[in-house]
Amino acid sequence: MTIEELPKFKKILIIRLSSLGDILLTTPFIRSIKSQFPKIEIDFVLRTQYSDVLKLNPYLNKVFSFSRIEKDNFEKLKEIKNSKYDLVIDLQNNLRSKKIVSKIKAQSVSFSKNRWNKFLLVNFKINNLKDASQIPVRYSQTIPGFKLDDYGLDLITDKAVSAELVQKENLIGFCPGARHFTKRWPIEYYMELGKMLTANGYTIVLFGGNIDKEICTSIANEIPEAINLSNNDDILQTGADMKLCKAIVCNDSGLIHTASTAGTKVVTIFGSSVKEFGFTPYNCTNLILENNLLTCRPCSHIGRSSCPKKHFDCMQLIKPQFVFEKVISFITDK
Repeated sequence: MTIEELPKFKKILIIRLSSLGDILLTTPFIRSIKSQFPKIEIDFVLRTQYSDVLKLNPYLNKVFSFSRIEKDNFEKLKEIKNSKYDLVIDLQNNLRSKKIVSKIKAQSVSFSKNRWNKFLLVNFKINNLKDASQIPVRYSQTIPGFKLDDYGLDLITDKAVSAELVQKENLIGFCPGARHFTKRWPIEYYMELGKMLTANGYTIVLFGGNIDKEICTSIANEIPEAINLSNNDDILQTGADMKLCKAIVCNDSGLIHTASTAGTKVVTIFGSSVKEFGFTPYNCTNLILENNLLTCRPCSHIGRSSCPKKHFDCMQLIKPQFVFEKVISFITDK
């Protein structure tokens, strides 16, 4: 199908089951479809644990939250089958999403994951992705000819700012967690950076979900002035609090993209992953720090539990003093 065909559709279903960052990266596509074709109703399917990400999105008609337990989705799948969609856009493109698509009698298109080119880059360092677009643009390319607007990601929150941040100034956020080890800048480096920034009049705010609590607590114990706002995956609270920060320092994790919605400056430290995979901060003021001198990067497109070369130089050689200087320059640059 092409952009010329889109006006004929009355109801569209978009599928992106997981994860946090991937779902946030769909929001420019959702918004652009609705703004260009306001009569189209758009529904969305995602995993229950990420339902808050789109709960208040004004461009969606309905959000279906699917459980990982297949039998729990029976009634929702039945409702989807009876909803008479004209078009299904599968942005997940895996066995689970294809199973949903197979139940719906509608035209469908799916996201190209560039699996072969990612395989070549990771395993043979053959880089066919030098000119690859960021993921939101690639999502939009499921409809040839479709163009996104010029805005960033959406995370609509109804949460008030946490009391700990009220009347605070010079806040810098840290997102020190990530699901995979090789995507995490060393915790001791975050501690050292935090101490440098604190000594220069900044207050560190620690952000993270359930899996990041231990890391955030360890950093807070080393930096008594820091404010630890890691929580039980309350992404809407995190999004509200991030808006008060002058900048947010992140690993390559879903919280990059949460930070990208906040209207603040975003500093991202890349380790085993690279920009070519497309998961960089989208349409926001950002700075990417990475070690481009290594021939072993990337060693994975999703991250690893350990460094396959045993040295972890992709992160170990990005020193706190270097990051401190970059962050200060970035914050003060008008």
